[in-house]
Amino acid sequence: MLNLVTRPCPATAVERLRRAGLPPLLARLYASRGVSRQEEIKSRLSELLPHTALRNSEAAAARLADAIARGERLLVVADYDADGATACAVAVSGLTALGAQVDYLVPNRFEFGYGLSPEIVALAAARRPDLLITVDNGIAAHAGVERARSLGLEVLITDHHLPAQGLPLPEALIVNPNQPGCPFPSKGLAGVGVMFYVLIALRAELRRRGAFTQRGEPNLAELLDLVALGTVADVVPLDANNRLLVDQGLKRMRAGLARPGIQALFQAAGRDPARASVYDLGFVLGPRLNAAGRLADMSLGIACLLASDLAQALPLARELDRLNRERREIEADMQAQALALLETVDVAEGFSLTLYDPTWHQGVVGLLASRLKERHHRPTIVFADGGDGLIRGSGRSIPALHLRDALDRVDKREPGLLVKFGGHAAAAGLTLRRADLPRFAEAFEAVARELLTPADLMRVIETDGPLSPEEYQLNQAMALQDAVWGQAFPPPLFHGDFRVDAQRLVGDRHLKLQLSDGRIRAEAMLFNHDQPLPERIQAAYRLEVNAWNGRLAPQLTLEHWCALA
Repeated sequence: MLNLVTRPCPATAVERLRRAGLPPLLARLYASRGVSRQEEIKSRLSELLPHTALRNSEAAAARLADAIARGERLLVVADYDADGATACAVAVSGLTALGAQVDYLVPNRFEFGYGLSPEIVALAAARRPDLLITVDNGIAAHAGVERARSLGLEVLITDHHLPAQGLPLPEALIVNPNQPGCPFPSKGLAGVGVMFYVLIALRAELRRRGAFTQRGEPNLAELLDLVALGTVADVVPLDANNRLLVDQGLKRMRAGLARPGIQALFQAAGRDPARASVYDLGFVLGPRLNAAGRLADMSLGIACLLASDLAQALPLARELDRLNRERREIEADMQAQALALLETVDVAEGFSLTLYDPTWHQGVVGLLASRLKERHHRPTIVFADGGDGLIRGSGRSIPALHLRDALDRVDKREPGLLVKFGGHAAAAGLTLRRADLPRFAEAFEAVARELLTPADLMRVIETDGPLSPEEYQLNQAMALQDAVWGQAFPPPLFHGDFRVDAQRLVGDRHLKLQLSDGRIRAEAMLFNHDQPLPERIQAAYRLEVNAWNGRLAPQLTLEHWCALA
């Protein structure tokens, strides 16, 4: 049997949301995710948290307004993932619209690694900027900021990562909701969201200075498609403020108002932006954008996002699509090697997984760590060769273990073992000397054993209970598709016991099913499974919209299943 747990659903919250006008199914789902009042479901841009609560946003706005008035040259230093790429595009597009002279630089992860390093500062200085602006990085760039200061370069840091514990912040103007003393309630703001807020503050400052008396104000809402994509792709917690940002971005896409680069990504993927969903952002567009940073250079992805028309964007989007297919092939090969390696290890005896292969691709180790973590439900770190005797790793964790804090504990116990590290609760990156891998694996396992219990290693599937006949309807499936779900606000997952009435193979590796449970008869899909199912199954599933030949119908997509006696 599946280890199923139904989310608690406070009846009073459900009733309050229903009285406020929410459909019964959405009221049940929202209540089980901690929403108890209609006011927590924000839908208007005017309901965004104020920029004034974000520490240093007004100081950053004043500095940028001065730079615009003096005609200074601004240089954005980006990160090489989807959040960094969208944050860079937001910065360049927004600052340009507000009158700034701005260019961008994104590190190649294989040459320079992550963030504002001294080497990146030297590269940036060659362009003779007056101000460096980091997006989605910089909070730990002490050496980079020092190098910039030595060259007479000022730095404005916009970031959302956690600062290193016990260390002072870099000597720069910093906008980051996670810096000490920042009262901004939405600590889950992505890097792209932080930059968007800086632009809101800058527009308010320019308005105060009378900058728009001779020209109209730019509409910053035009950037929300980028904000939505970066927020979902970076898997930050979708609190009410982030859900509002994502919802507004999706609405622009569905209305045909997405920028050419995002339209081109939809077209290259064979998806319809008129039906854009969180799934498209997280599993269709995001991976194609990330493929550039993983296998090539994220400049390609940023160029696509900044393209001025579809003719310019489409070739770039198609190249991103090609890179994503290549990435999938590399990942599949690495996963097969990793699983073969794990055959020699009793995974059940350990509380963590640490793997390394000198042939693995640096850009794909994070994805492999994610796949292995899902399969074995253990915090997992996967390393690839980094050159010069170093190995670079990417880790993914289970809910019970905060990965960055665990690495910090390893670092404190084994000083000098970690060359560098950083990250979040669920994901982190680190660099080691190759010779230190066995020592690290032992230290990480020891920390995992301290912080986890055997029960934490048991996968629990949290669901929203069974789906009723009234809920198995097309309009309900469409409502779920249009809503915003994600990290810390999980997409609806239901469960039930079914009889398999019919099944056939489609596309050589997927099962098309007809299921019944005595109350509903449902069409269903089980992807990436080509063996027949038994007559009776227990399943956890999503309610989705099946669009085929112009016909829309409700469909169940099985996420987990097991045979019933």
